Amino acid sequence: MFTMWKTTFRTIGIGLAAGALAAYGAAARPGTVNYIEGQVTLDGQSVGATAMGSMEVQPGQMLQTGQGKAEMLLTPGVFLRLADQSAVRMVSPSLIDTRVELIRGEAMVEADQVLPGNHLVISDQGTDVQIQKNGVYKFSFDPAMVAVYDGKAQVFRDDHTTEIGKGKELTLAAVTGQKPSSFDRKNVDSLYQWSDVRSEYLAEANQSSVQTIVVGNPGGWYGTGWYWNPWFSSWAFVPGNGFFYSPFGFGFYSPAYWSYYPPAHYFVRPGVMASAARVAAPASRASMSAAPAMRSSMGGGMRTGGLGGRR
Repeated sequence: MFTMWKTTFRTIGIGLAAGALAAYGAAARPGTVNYIEGQVTLDGQSVGATAMGSMEVQPGQMLQTGQGKAEMLLTPGVFLRLADQSAVRMVSPSLIDTRVELIRGEAMVEADQVLPGNHLVISDQGTDVQIQKNGVYKFSFDPAMVAVYDGKAQVFRDDHTTEIGKGKELTLAAVTGQKPSSFDRKNVDSLYQWSDVRSEYLAEANQSSVQTIVVGNPGGWYGTGWYWNPWFSSWAFVPGNGFFYSPFGFGFYSPAYWSYYPPAHYFVRPGVMASAARVAAPASRASMSAAPAMRSSMGGGMRTGGLGGRR
């Protein structure tokens, strides 16, 4: 675990309650409930705000919303979000075989980092959809359908496999062999808009966490993964190297990239910003810095600025 910044009028000090590590553990696992709004239950038991970041959806358990929304972590860099009046069942929370079944309503997956060893599957009325690339994917139960706002997925139905790319949707309950059709990616609903806002908050949490790792506690860095950020009451995703934009256009720093190209200003906690000191960047590279919580027109993707990295 690592320390977090607290701001004063002129200085930034380091502080984190020692009990945070004991309360939340050293790492988050697939199935961790990261954020909730409104009415949310786990196997019929109400989920309160104090459970955010520590409650896990175990195999066979059902996470359900009433008038509310929920965000669940899958593999590092992948988030599943539930709309109002929706539910999912955890099938397998393994890092190499992550499976979730949609059993009611609508869900959206934001995949910021899909690695070759990941096997991310969303089941919808008996049809398996495997997420293969970084992107944004929407699933609905009635009718059973998947829409790819960005990325690529494979649909496994009977003995037939169908590939779906960016800007395509497919009705999952239709006759085998049906081809994906185009849809208007600009026509978004409330779940997409909520996911977009959550993606921005998570980019801000990444800023706060990475600055702390680089300046406050380099020894707390253990590589790509989730890092608990008490200021945002959320697990922050921190990539192992490089810098990339999420499918929503918000970016994520790695500690190595931040060391060379920190933004002029960064979020310490929600609504509070501070200036970042450049600790190692050559003067000729100073213009390459970026502020990840500001939406980019570049879309998703990674850049390494000469530091190395992978997509």
